[in-house]
Amino acid sequence: MEGGCACGAVRYRLTAAPIFVNNCHCSLCQRQTGSTSVVNIFIEKEALVLLTGTLSEHVVKAGSGGDHSICRCAACGTAMWSYYPRLGRLGAGLRAGTLDDPGKVRPDAIIFVADKMPWAALPDDIPQFETTYNPAELLPPERFARLKALIDRRAAGEG
Repeated sequence: MEGGCACGAVRYRLTAAPIFVNNCHCSLCQRQTGSTSVVNIFIEKEALVLLTGTLSEHVVKAGSGGDHSICRCAACGTAMWSYYPRLGRLGAGLRAGTLDDPGKVRPDAIIFVADKMPWAALPDDIPQFETTYNPAELLPPERFARLKALIDRRAAGEG
């Protein structure tokens, strides 16, 4: 899959399938995106290839209190992906809306529905969680193994 920013300066390619996809309705995501929620595709950083363009980084606090770096197109400011404290620079949370065909991905879960706008309708066929969930209980074993490998590398001091 490929995608890019609003002005076309940034282009990227994914060289692997997502580890997991979340539709997050937390108040921090609402504030950071100026929307009701965000759909993030989590993938190993090495599977996210920047083809063209320059990124700027903006650091905000994640719900955990750690640094959350949002990478934006330096030309137009489109949020492209983020690095979150738990995975550091080993895994990226790519904004699904920047894909050329964002309909190719479907969330594995809808999270922080306790914070969702009261008028936001959610599909019945995607698991929903008041806050978050245990990935080991939701993801297929092969995708959970990829996530666990990133978490283990991070715990060992990488990223």
